[in-house]
Amino acid sequence: MRDFYNYKKRKAKRGKRSRILALFAVIILFLFVFIARSNISQLVLESLKTGSLGIVNGKVKVKNQLIKFNPISGPILNPLMGLSPWASVKEIKQPHTLVYADLTWRDFEPQEGVFDFTAFEKKQQLDRWRGEGKRVVFRFVADFPGRDSHMDIPDWLFEKINGDGDSYDNEYGKGFSPNYSNPLFIKYHQLALKALGDRYGKDGFFAFIELGSLGHWGEWHAYEDLRQLPSENIRDIYVHDYINAFPGIHLLMRRPFTITRDLGLGLYNDMTGSVEDTNTWLDWISNGGDYLPNEKNSLVPMPDGWEKAPIGGEQAPTMSFEEVYGTNLETTLMLLIDSHATFIGPGGPYKVETTSPLQDGIDQVLSTIGYRLYIENVEMPFVVMSMEDIHIRFVFSNGGIAPFYYEWPTSVYIFNENGETIGTYPLSMDIRKVLPGKLYEFPFTMSVGTLENGKYFVGFAIIDPLTGRPGVKLANENIRDDLIQEIGSFEVKR
Repeated sequence: MRDFYNYKKRKAKRGKRSRILALFAVIILFLFVFIARSNISQLVLESLKTGSLGIVNGKVKVKNQLIKFNPISGPILNPLMGLSPWASVKEIKQPHTLVYADLTWRDFEPQEGVFDFTAFEKKQQLDRWRGEGKRVVFRFVADFPGRDSHMDIPDWLFEKINGDGDSYDNEYGKGFSPNYSNPLFIKYHQLALKALGDRYGKDGFFAFIELGSLGHWGEWHAYEDLRQLPSENIRDIYVHDYINAFPGIHLLMRRPFTITRDLGLGLYNDMTGSVEDTNTWLDWISNGGDYLPNEKNSLVPMPDGWEKAPIGGEQAPTMSFEEVYGTNLETTLMLLIDSHATFIGPGGPYKVETTSPLQDGIDQVLSTIGYRLYIENVEMPFVVMSMEDIHIRFVFSNGGIAPFYYEWPTSVYIFNENGETIGTYPLSMDIRKVLPGKLYEFPFTMSVGTLENGKYFVGFAIIDPLTGRPGVKLANENIRDDLIQEIGSFEVKR
């Protein structure tokens, strides 16, 4: 009897649950009928599929869409990174956005106060590179060892300083090493740099300046048997002269001196690819070290310096392309990663045909160095009611080994269904802060009060200040070919 009673009780409960479920089904059916007749039916149905439909305060609400993006692999031809071949070369086989141009003082100022920009610009093809949208890595040189006896400072300057310096003939080559402490040498060097800065330091065409000026090849060292470079207080005068001549342009030094760290300057390694030389250079950056015999610990650690200033340098002239991009490729990649390198130049594989067996190694190098900015995800509404603001949250990352070092402007684009641009809005974003391996969130808000009902598409671009147009390809899949990254769409409802 007790079992029969419990059976009746369970049956009554099941009946009650069935009636509740039936009532719930009727309510759901009613909602779908209502929604089907509304002008957002398709939107809600899509939201159900994606899980973006929610209940807020007892009401059906369409939540934001989260759009995820796929990063791409392989080399990307972007400004301010990659190979930097000699600017004087007529035919360059490999893609590049930088060129390297050096200039000896003798060629620049053949007569006191007379600066020969014309010959320099013609030799280095600066009109060509500007027209092609390339940028310049520049170095000013006062001592370039060569095969024959010569001087790389002007004759008039040699006379002014009464020949203060050392002629040499050693394993580096032949040349003249001036006394960089000479006050007249410093004075006229300041004037020469000012002239260079007045012409090339204003618009960003000269992207990186390598200091330059002191030592053989402008590398801030002199052969051991010669008079060594001046003390730190004198060397720092030259650094400040460069800063005054080229404000706003990243300066790179051969070694991590105290002033390099204190002023947040970049570095360059003119033996890129060489294991022994590069590891010595990396040890300076990690641990500091000695500079001259009488200057212990003049080099200081700056292991995080790459986060704010670029790392570049010439491919080691002692190594073949086959070694750098072939047999020693793994080592090359490791050294570049440890260096956080942004560019390689001068030198480099600019003569190597793209059909060469070495191209795969070159592509791996170009896929590694520099920045690889990409959008990780974007959150934005499916629908925005008129007179409301649209809120978009961009999340960026960087798959490269270095940041983007200049504060280029960024823009958000709004397109209509015909693909026509109906609005461009600045995004408050400092792309220099997007360091490798981290996520960075940037919010964006705009009013849709003036937009008519309909569907709109969102795009994003980094603007090149030289052209005023989108100038950086993100490491994302993109259906557009104008360097505007398509993000997604939203709908305006009244």
